Amino acid sequence: MRILFIVPGSGDSFYCGNCFRDNLQAQALRRAGHDVMIMPLYLPLNQPSFQADTPLFFPATTLFAGQKFFANRQMPAWMKKVLGSRFLLNIASSFSGSTSANGMEDMTLAMITGEDHTFQEMVQQLIDWLKQGDQPDVIHLSSTLLVGIAKVLKRHFDIPIVCSVQDEEVWIDQLDGQAMRTAWQGIVDNRCWIDAFVASSAYYQRFIQERLPLLDNIQVVYPGVVQAKYASSDYPQEPTIGFFYRMNEQDGLAILAEAFVRLKRENKIPKLRLRIGGGHTDTDKPFIKRVKAILKPYESEVCFEKEYSVDAHADFFKQITVLCNPLRFEEGVGLYLCECFAAGRPVVEPATGSFPEIVGEGGLLYAPNTPEALADALERLLTDNALWERCKQKALALSDTRYNDRVLSEQLIAIYQQVKPPQTDAPHKQTLHTRGRSREASLHGCDS
Repeated sequence: MRILFIVPGSGDSFYCGNCFRDNLQAQALRRAGHDVMIMPLYLPLNQPSFQADTPLFFPATTLFAGQKFFANRQMPAWMKKVLGSRFLLNIASSFSGSTSANGMEDMTLAMITGEDHTFQEMVQQLIDWLKQGDQPDVIHLSSTLLVGIAKVLKRHFDIPIVCSVQDEEVWIDQLDGQAMRTAWQGIVDNRCWIDAFVASSAYYQRFIQERLPLLDNIQVVYPGVVQAKYASSDYPQEPTIGFFYRMNEQDGLAILAEAFVRLKRENKIPKLRLRIGGGHTDTDKPFIKRVKAILKPYESEVCFEKEYSVDAHADFFKQITVLCNPLRFEEGVGLYLCECFAAGRPVVEPATGSFPEIVGEGGLLYAPNTPEALADALERLLTDNALWERCKQKALALSDTRYNDRVLSEQLIAIYQQVKPPQTDAPHKQTLHTRGRSREASLHGCDS
């Protein structure tokens, strides 16, 4: 099957859950023998294992300037060339990763509603490119934040479109009041152009359906990794707690730092160490400085990974005994848990969001999400060898049966086959205007 993934670039300087999910899905399908194309939006993809197969569309620098200064008129060609240059895009990448949606309302709404002048101009470039070559059997959008693209594509191509849903509220709910309401309503209005939605957990499937009851046909496909890449029977000689996610306030690193200091002071786990990875952006540096101040009394037993790379994930998990990412928000799924289980490492996580569903018996859950409760849970796991071994075996079993690339690719292909139209002879093949678009509009009430 020929599959086109349309994904946003993030700058590649930190562990982005949605970006890594896209990577895992594409790679799993390729290993299963399918023809996968990666189409990046906004920023270039710079990771060696996740390279673009198409030109960059909707370049962030050009898109932002177009909406800000050329709302209803044409941007000069020379300005487009300058703004879309690799040099300026690389600069934009270095500043990417902001958790604040302030100032991004216009861009967000344009990509969801598909009504903006600059959006229309840029999506036409995408359409023209698609018309030049063999068309995919299925298009997979990374997020409902891109649903405006589906609206336009369905007017030109009779290609089924699948869309992932995961943590959209983390971005949308930070928009100003009117923009937030318009964004959620835009997703509802354009849902009919999506043939199937894919959630990474049953928790998020329930969450998004409670938020948007009209969003139906959401199927759960758990993320999966290549087990052989992570497998390791060599554990560190000294008990090592790992944190592997973006190093910021929301992802709970400060909670873990305070818990680690508490454990060191009590000294019930001899030679305890802490390893921190996952990358960061420039905006995270003040926070990291504060965390290092918390850890200063034991800085010799703390390791901060200096560089981040998707291709270095497996090595990190092989160097820890237990993983803990004590998030301050309720996440749709933690892909790092799937990686950790493949490496045979238990986890300790707060009993929030999708953690109870994803962790199962592969680790311990605790509440409330405080340094004290976390320290108690870590102490329990790291001082009870039998408990640690049971959690380790359950983690490996979950990896074998649920969180691996084989299961992931099989489930995605099953969904693609469900939405793929039956093959017909070319002379009798109907266009989207005569079949698909009118059918969807009548079923879901989309304006035609």
